[in-house]
Amino acid sequence: AAYWYEKSAEQGHVLAQYNLATMYDKGQGVEPDNALAMKWYQKAARPDSIVAQYYLGETDGYGNRIQQSHSPEIQRMLQAAEQGDAQIQFSLGYAYYFAKGVPRNFVQAAYWYQKAAEQDHSQAQFNLAVMYGKGKGVPKDLSIAIYWFQKSAEQGDAIAQFNLGLAYYFGKGVKQDLTLAAHWYQKAAEQDHVNAQFNLGNSYHYGRGVAQDNIQAALWFEKAAKQNHMDAQLNLGSLYYFGKGVEQNHRQAAFWYQNAADQGHAQAQYNLGVLYDKGKGVQQDYVQAIHWYLKSAEQGHNQAQYNLGLAYLRGEGIKMDVTEAQYWLQKAAEQGNKNASAILNNIKSIK
Repeated sequence: AAYWYEKSAEQGHVLAQYNLATMYDKGQGVEPDNALAMKWYQKAARPDSIVAQYYLGETDGYGNRIQQSHSPEIQRMLQAAEQGDAQIQFSLGYAYYFAKGVPRNFVQAAYWYQKAAEQDHSQAQFNLAVMYGKGKGVPKDLSIAIYWFQKSAEQGDAIAQFNLGLAYYFGKGVKQDLTLAAHWYQKAAEQDHVNAQFNLGNSYHYGRGVAQDNIQAALWFEKAAKQNHMDAQLNLGSLYYFGKGVEQNHRQAAFWYQNAADQGHAQAQYNLGVLYDKGKGVQQDYVQAIHWYLKSAEQGHNQAQYNLGLAYLRGEGIKMDVTEAQYWLQKAAEQGNKNASAILNNIKSIK
């Protein structure tokens, strides 16, 4: 075996280089030789060889082992991990990643996560996928990240399912496939993953990867909205406002807009302002309309700035103030609002 490993190793095959190094390191089929072990570990220790980097981390650079100082707990964990305990392997990966009882070492973290992942430890598979996605401790490789997300997702990990949905939706590491994106969003959404519920709602609303269906969109938006997802609250409010997928109900629209507006959502604040302005779903109240227009306008919402400018110009819900009107109309005009530009020109011509 050593002969054929050496032949492959000399041709640059990383796995053969690592296996040959291990043979010399442990005297498996060859006489033990630290120098040759070190030589082949070094050749194998490219960024994509976690295992070789792990073993190199335990040498002094001359092929001699370093007796690392670990706490008794870590030593016990290492012994159990080396004997194949997947949960301990995962825990060691976690310890190295977050510097819990050992110095932070992303290479070691990836090594132990991989050991556990290969034994179908779902969380280790997910964490390893994240490391490949970010290039921490391993070279950044989205295709390998997807491989491990898939493994974890197939075991029912909701976060992995959601991430896999995102990958298929945007075509990151895989060919874009909106049907598969919706499939994985659904899997995660059924486990109450709030962002998956929102994304699945969007998939149904726009007919992306599934047949367009506002009834289903409303169902999933509501699930996410009840978990305080402000974009879902906005979208659900709009479905109620226009009567899409649900019976038209301006009170319900106002309720969900209010929930999102209270969380600082600029579009929801504007929409709520419009409802108070027009008295739809709420009692007409120009003061409240101005309150919400201002909140939205201060976040740069073009139409809110325009409506606020008009309110100052007309003195609706607020004292008339031409200077303030010009200020907000100018803000809107700078974002391309042609109506605001036209009103500003009229004001200037009157002056």
